[in-house]
Amino acid sequence: MEALIVSLQSVWNDSGFEGLTSGNVIMLLVGLILLYLAIGKGFEPLLLSNIAFGCLLGNIPKTGFFDEPGVMQVILYGINHEVFPPLIFMGVGAMTDFGPLLANPKTLLLGAAAQGGVFVCLIGAMLLGFDLREAASIGIIGGADGPTAIYLTVKMAPHLLGAIAVAAYSYMSLVPLIQPPSAPAKPTVPLRWISCAP
Repeated sequence: MEALIVSLQSVWNDSGFEGLTSGNVIMLLVGLILLYLAIGKGFEPLLLSNIAFGCLLGNIPKTGFFDEPGVMQVILYGINHEVFPPLIFMGVGAMTDFGPLLANPKTLLLGAAAQGGVFVCLIGAMLLGFDLREAASIGIIGGADGPTAIYLTVKMAPHLLGAIAVAAYSYMSLVPLIQPPSAPAKPTVPLRWISCAP
């Protein structure tokens, strides 16, 4: 019996769960909830499942991210050199359904309007006294998702991160309220394509 206990203790000590903290446990639960929402409920599975797996992998101790060669070193390289965000967004973009656009080519103008809105916001921010990097961070809010706006702001104008994050997520959170009543009058296109948030 003592040999069994020693063996089980050895397995536990060598496992990735031996060094868990309460923070790791909470984030593992968050990762499992996100994974359930992505796969079980179908809430944005292409993006949410990636976030969930990253949350799970990042919170298991002794995964070998920092000290062991192999797959984890490849993942760490991708994280450190920011390879994964472009790959994820390219993959999501490649899986986009262009059926509605092909059925109603006029909606292409709404997508083009978003890009025009980015430049209008950029020029407007520069006229208000922001420098080019700050104005670019403000302008991207109208044509990109929240994470993209935050990523660009961290790189170009980190002192504006709080205000831009609040602006980006405030108007994005209003889309489910604003879009349904306007759906009968307009083609179904995300409002982020045509909005310009300061």
